[in-house]
Order: sequence, then C-alpha cells, then structure tokens
Amino acid sequence: MKPLEKILRPELMEIPPYNVGLGLNEVKSRYGVTAVAKLSSNENPTGPAPQVLECLSQTSSELYLYPDSEALLLRKAIARRLNVSEKRIIFGNGSEELISIICRSVVNPGDRVVTLYPSFPLHEDYTKLMGGSVERLAINDKLRIDLTKLIERAAQPAKLLIFANPMNPSGSWLNPEQLRQLFAAKHPETMLVLDEAYHEYAVHGNYTSGLDLTELMPGHWVVLRTFSKSWGLAGLRIGFGICSSTELCQALDRTRTPFNTNQLAQIAAKAALDHEDYMLHSVQQTILQRERLAKELRSRGYQVGESLGNFLFININHSSIKFAEELLKLGTIVKPWLQPGYDTFLRVSIGTPVENEKFLVDLDQIEAFR
Repeated sequence: MKPLEKILRPELMEIPPYNVGLGLNEVKSRYGVTAVAKLSSNENPTGPAPQVLECLSQTSSELYLYPDSEALLLRKAIARRLNVSEKRIIFGNGSEELISIICRSVVNPGDRVVTLYPSFPLHEDYTKLMGGSVERLAINDKLRIDLTKLIERAAQPAKLLIFANPMNPSGSWLNPEQLRQLFAAKHPETMLVLDEAYHEYAVHGNYTSGLDLTELMPGHWVVLRTFSKSWGLAGLRIGFGICSSTELCQALDRTRTPFNTNQLAQIAAKAALDHEDYMLHSVQQTILQRERLAKELRSRGYQVGESLGNFLFININHSSIKFAEELLKLGTIVKPWLQPGYDTFLRVSIGTPVENEKFLVDLDQIEAFR
C-alpha cells in the first residue's frame, strides 16, 4: 500500500487545520463549568428573528425532497433587495464555500493571489490548495490597512485580489474614499473578491459596500455576503455572492454542487429578510456592546483595533494560546490568533452583556495572578 503522502496532493499537507475551537458542551464537560460565554466564532448571540424559527417549525413535509438548486424564492428576494439581476447571484453553503468555489474555478498552479494580513485563513488556504501563491499585505502597527501598500500592489496584475471589508480578524476597513481609490488603481486583469461577511455591522460606520461602487470596479469581481453573522443563521450555513456578470456567475456555477444550500437554510434566509427590523435592532445592540468592551479593554492598557465588525482584535502581550486556555478553564471561549506575527492577539466576538461582562471578569482574574 502506498504511503498516504503519496496519495494526497502535496498542497493539502501544507495547509494547517482550521482553528475551529471548542463548542459549548465540550467546554462544560472538559472543564466542569456550567456557565459558558462563547465568544470565538463571531456569531449573533440573539439568533434569528422569532418569525424565522416559527417558519422553520412549520416546514417538515417536504424534507424528503432535494432543495431548490437555484434557490429561486431567496434569489428573487435578494435581487429585489440589492437591485441586481437574479442571474448574477450565486449561493453557497456559507460564503466560505463560495471562496472555495472561486479558487477552484480560477486559481491555477503558480498564480499570484494577493490578500490582506492577518486574514480569514480560508482566503489563503483555498489558494494554496490549488497550487497558487499567496502574497500578504500586512496591516500597520495601529492595526489599520496600509492603503498605500495596497494600492501599489493592486495596480500590478495578479490572478486574484481577495480580502474582507471589514477585515477579519482586525476589524479594520476601507472607507468609501479609500475603496474608490483602490478600485481606480486595481489592474483590470486582476479579479477582485470582496468579502463583506460583516456588512450589516459596518454600514453604521464610515463604510460603503463595493456594490455601491460597481461602476468603478474594472474587470471581473464577486462581492460575498453571508447569513451566518448578523442574520443569526450560522447553524444553517447559507451565503451568496453577487458577480460582475451573468457569464462569470454561470462559470462559477459549474464548480458549485447542484444542491449545496439546504431547504431549511433557504427558507430561513428568506424569512430573515422579511423581518429585517429584528436584525437591525440586534446589530445596534452589538455595536453598543462593542464600543463599551473596547473602552474597558483600552482602559486596562490593551491595544485594541478599531473595528466595524462584531468582534475585537486584542493584543494581550502574552501567548494567545495559553491565555485562551486559561479563559477556557473559567468558561469563556475566545479565539487565539495563530497566524505568524499575531500570536499574542485574541479575537473576541461581541456577545450578550452578560457574556461580555464575564469575559472582563475572567480576564481580570487571570491577569491578577500573573
């Protein structure tokens, strides 16, 4: 029998496992705690609108059928909402699947893919899996995007320019004028993938969606959105992309599996859009909690990045892995950042007021014994 490394693609072995972290039940079982604050995955702790749950409770008679491959009802709702052609929308099992679809469709061995850094790891991992080469553009010492560096590199050809706005994990972002400058500078042969997973949180700041500036975006592009964050549907896995053209969307659809978004996810996403007020209220509460938590952390002397997401990026000046482990023992789950150069940072999601307060109390307890 051949050794496993002779069977697997060599690129696969170079990709580190995704840092999923521990779930609620595992933390309770492992550490013997009863109250757990899960602040590691940028979920919406209030969940979806009650009407969404009611809608799901009434959906059971057709579960033996495959879902609508085209997600027609949801497609029409998104097209109306965003004023885009239905033929330019592609759906994914979460927007992260769309990153995979794009990379599998576009990236060839040796292709250059440019991204901001530190980054959502899958922006890099799917590129590497296809044999592409990742070029990182690091944020500056103030944890902000280096616009000059980004524009200079964007003016040069690459296969893809992919990044999140706002960025994950730093929370930093390009404001409307900076985004216009980037679009004006981007090489027309470079395909742009703009990941707007945190769009609904960001619109309350000095921010605009790439979809509002499409006339300035040369060449091919995809803007990604998800229902996993502000809409509270992370457990159902559904996201979508808006493509620059029908032709690009049709091409990417060849890589997409036919039934990649399940029936319950489609129904829940459509119902969530119908009850947007609940999401908007939830987002406002998260923003208030984010600013309060950032203020508390800065008052303790921590460097905290300015953020337009539902999370904060915090330099604790210690090993983030060891610090996160100490928090786990107290029942608080955060994400230690593992990418080189940022291994003293934690990414902390904004939870409920009770969860955020527990994080601060646990943080202070750990620091008191250092």
